[in-house]
Amino acid sequence: MIGGLGMPELIIILVIILIIFGAGKLPEIGSGIGKGIKNFKKATRDAEVSEGDKEPEKLDK
Repeated sequence: MIGGLGMPELIIILVIILIIFGAGKLPEIGSGIGKGIKNFKKATRDAEVSEGDKEPEKLDK
C-alpha cells in the first residue's frame, strides 16, 4: 500500500494513463519524470550545501 493506494487502485490508474497517452508515449513520460526527480534532488542538495557555507552574523556591541 502506497500512501493509501492499494494494488487495484494503482492498476486502474496505470490503465487510465495507458489509455490517455498510449503505449508509445509512456517511455517519454517516464524519462521526463525521472529527469525531474533527478533535478529536484540535485537542487535540494545544492541548497543544503549553500546554506552550510553561510557564516553566522556577528553582533557588534
